[in-house]
Amino acid sequence: MPRQLFVTTALPYANAGFHIGHIMEYTQADTWVRFQRMAGHEVHFVCADDAHGAPIMISAEKAGKTPQEFVAGIAAGRKQYLDGFHISFDNWHSTDGPENHELSKAVYLSLRHNELISTKTIEQFFDPAKSMFLPDRFIKGECPKCGAKDQYGDSCEVCGAVYAPTELKNPYSVLSGATPVLKSSEHYFFKLSDPRCVDFLTEWTQTPGRLQPEVLNKIREWFETDEDGNNKLSDWDISRDAPYFGIEIPDAPGKYFYVWLDAPIGYLASLKNYFAKTDRDFDAFVNDPATEQIHFIGKDITYFHTLFWPAMLHFSGRKTPNHVFVHGFMTVNGGEKMSKSRGTGLDPLKYLSLGLNAEWLRYYIAAKLNARVEDIDFNPEDFAARINSDLVGKYINIASRAAGFLTKRFDGRLSADLGVEGRALLDALRAQRGAIAELYETREFGKALRETMALADKVNEFVDAHKPWELAKQEGMDAALHDVCSVCIEAFRLLTIYLKPVLPALAAQVEAFLKVEPLQWSDSARALGAHQIGAYQHLMQRVDVAKVEQLFEAPAAPKVVPGGEDIAPEIKIDDFAKVDLRIAKIVKAELVEGSDKLLRLTLDAGEGRTRNVFSGIRSAYKPEDLEGKLTVLVANLAPRKMKFGISEGMVLAASHADEKSTPGIFVLEPHDGAQPGMRVR
Repeated sequence: MPRQLFVTTALPYANAGFHIGHIMEYTQADTWVRFQRMAGHEVHFVCADDAHGAPIMISAEKAGKTPQEFVAGIAAGRKQYLDGFHISFDNWHSTDGPENHELSKAVYLSLRHNELISTKTIEQFFDPAKSMFLPDRFIKGECPKCGAKDQYGDSCEVCGAVYAPTELKNPYSVLSGATPVLKSSEHYFFKLSDPRCVDFLTEWTQTPGRLQPEVLNKIREWFETDEDGNNKLSDWDISRDAPYFGIEIPDAPGKYFYVWLDAPIGYLASLKNYFAKTDRDFDAFVNDPATEQIHFIGKDITYFHTLFWPAMLHFSGRKTPNHVFVHGFMTVNGGEKMSKSRGTGLDPLKYLSLGLNAEWLRYYIAAKLNARVEDIDFNPEDFAARINSDLVGKYINIASRAAGFLTKRFDGRLSADLGVEGRALLDALRAQRGAIAELYETREFGKALRETMALADKVNEFVDAHKPWELAKQEGMDAALHDVCSVCIEAFRLLTIYLKPVLPALAAQVEAFLKVEPLQWSDSARALGAHQIGAYQHLMQRVDVAKVEQLFEAPAAPKVVPGGEDIAPEIKIDDFAKVDLRIAKIVKAELVEGSDKLLRLTLDAGEGRTRNVFSGIRSAYKPEDLEGKLTVLVANLAPRKMKFGISEGMVLAASHADEKSTPGIFVLEPHDGAQPGMRVR
């Protein structure tokens, strides 16, 4: 029976464009969704911008915009990412939409009716200059554990300590610099510690197949009891004070829902918005026992999606998620965390702007994904090797080796016979359709692709054994050539079906080439027969690893030195090692006729000869003051032809950024004991 699936990814916060972690998650969910659609199931795949909260309010203020205008600007940039990487959401909405306001209030009122909402007066830091309570990340001060300065209000990046913002020493507001004051406020709490919630969540989380084993292990920690026998689940603060960009709590003027209350409700709101556009009954669908609700999320937000979210839904009288699929993060070059500032960030738009094929990245991500909560690593060399070997060398190669013969010799018409060996090969490929489907269903995408490439290997072995390029040269072998090439194209079609969830755009090109309707999973059970295909055009280029490495070029933005010259863009140790610095003795220094800036230096760098170097230090030094002194020479700098002669290197000197307002040039001098020719490391 066809399934009814409601699928979401985590809502991105609407303060920036997508990063590579978003693209990884969307690729995982999109691949699963596309497989379900190919299998004939009804899928509604939605997402939305997480549009509320203090950070957005503050960012909007800095940009001179209303929060709504700021979020709209971010939302306008989403399409280029989604279209660029072939992500097939049915609807994209915003948590600031009317549907989310309505649903969030309804959920809250149901929880209050069930006596799961309480109030408590708490003390928080308040910025007297901005007249607002400060979120933890907008408070800085000295770590109460190690004393490190400029640490955030929730944790220390130096010693790793976790603490309350009120524990900081010498705290200050990140927004205004003012010293925050403690101020009391009444807050609203969702009583997650209530025995009813604990009992429900214990049962819900333990339902077989709902959560991954690693997630269950983590959840067990949250259900442990303390020394007094009390459960560790604590009540959840769901309110924030004005000013705050969010949804106002019913019957509580000046109080707003904390963003994490209304954000997941945004899943339902986006679906409701979509159903209104398509004239579907939202309530009937979400309340139908047959509807499966599926969430794809990152491991950093597991707590919200496996505790707060199902409890909120259940105790407001709504269906709870059937599955919450959790994934790891994306790292680079052997596990290094992605960071733009360190030149290790993989910018999705930069990827596209470099002309790199979006489906290369989709394939590479899928080839590393599995059903477990594991980080996956991006390595440029591995990326190029995998794409060139699998997609170009194995898969595309099959069509390119056979299609030309069919077009030129048989008018593009496939053979209906295929021969004994050919039929056996195709039967072997079709026999794996159930196993590969199960791997897609269980999100074992890496295994699904490995199985598919193993089948591609079998097809290429068949081609190598029958050598169509030789059959084409032999008299009386037309029938054999026709059969071999037809087997290749039929095998290529089957492999395309197995790859289509990952490579939808390439599959569309193949469908056009084969002159077939959009491929469904059921098409893998039958042959094309005496079908006529179109002319073959090359489907995919090989990866140039040099272009991929451009993704990780050091950022151009300089670091600023107070009162001095900006630090140049970051380099790697290998870059520095390319510069050969040597101790050199200034044997002779003399004025350069025709120049008021240069001195001609004759240098001994321990090479058994001297070098001629022109240096722009005439304003600071007399020739006689330099002779006999040691300095530092860039020894492997390419010689430069000047009108006064050839300069064979460069001596190092320090100066101010603005030499006109702050004159002074200072040639570097090594300490006593250094000898000409020694390398500076």
